[in-house]
Amino acid sequence: MTARTLASGVGLAAFLACSGWAASGPPSSPPSAPQTCTEQASDACYHGFALPGQAGRMHFYASLAPQGEKADGFGGPAMALLIMHGFPRDANRSFNAALDAARSAGRLDTTLVIAPLYQVTGDKAQRCRTPGTPAPEPGDALWTCGSWLAAQNSQPGAGNTPINAIAALDALIAHIHQRWPSVRQITLVGFSAGGQMLQRSIGFAQQPPAGVSLRYVVADPGTWLYFDPLRPQPQRAGRDVDWAACSDAGCSYRMQVPEAQSCPGYDHWKYGTQALPSYLGSNAVQARERYRQADIHYLEGALDNHAGKGTSYGALDKSCAAMLQGPFRRQRGDGYAAYVNQVLQPPRPQPLYTVPGCAHDVACVLPSDAARPALFGTAP
Repeated sequence: MTARTLASGVGLAAFLACSGWAASGPPSSPPSAPQTCTEQASDACYHGFALPGQAGRMHFYASLAPQGEKADGFGGPAMALLIMHGFPRDANRSFNAALDAARSAGRLDTTLVIAPLYQVTGDKAQRCRTPGTPAPEPGDALWTCGSWLAAQNSQPGAGNTPINAIAALDALIAHIHQRWPSVRQITLVGFSAGGQMLQRSIGFAQQPPAGVSLRYVVADPGTWLYFDPLRPQPQRAGRDVDWAACSDAGCSYRMQVPEAQSCPGYDHWKYGTQALPSYLGSNAVQARERYRQADIHYLEGALDNHAGKGTSYGALDKSCAAMLQGPFRRQRGDGYAAYVNQVLQPPRPQPLYTVPGCAHDVACVLPSDAARPALFGTAP
């Protein structure tokens, strides 16, 4: 049985109760978290837990100390805001941005802020490491700079079995439920590469623990997972136009099937649902329906629409499959929102919020007034 099968083949509550993995070792966090953990990331806020299936350990920042496995679930935070870092694996900076968002919304006292870190081997991490990012510890699950955001397996070795990035996120949700039993809603936010990974995980994640609801906020991803071979064609005044005419968000979109021979494999994973990896555990039809039914909100920086300063354009995927989705993140987000409305037609709205004055910066996007309805369900 693979780690993914183990993580998705049983309910989370039953898995926690029966497997014993939650008690496989003491938490690496201190017995109590200092007040500074609600102010900024620090070593004192850095926790670890054992992943299922002997896949190693994963670490995360947390704003509050765990309530403990025997807590009654009362008196603690009712909501968790979980922020997925971008390509530089800047979990510390993402954590701080999420703290600022909760603070500006007046929710910091009742919100647990969590920021997981997908670790990369030291010899490869310099390509995707932000100053202050903790180094891997012995026994940590390890990915490459690009594998975690594509939801691929961790690397085998050193006694660890592989686990894919989505299953690791599932395990973190289970761990939150165990250590902070008062939490009843978890809002998962992914920014940039974290948005890519989170958006792809939605259709393939396992069900949350009983009594816990999940809300997803996908912010400024570089590319999107489509569930059909259709892709957006921009239009103005009912006529097809080039993407260059859409920098001001004045385009509408119609969906069309591109010429496959001009872009072979454009609908394969991670851009589409053809050639799905077997470890994902669901087929394309199941994943599409799960995605339609999910509580999803989208965020785009209004200025993340060009190749200039502040857009991290150098890190943007410019492959043929990616360029079929649009030239820049803002346009790709607008096109995907049109696809959701026209093709997926979810039973509940999946709104897109545009953040004025922000390009590609998590510290600008998350704490903004415009992002508040997506993050907390309240008007700015």
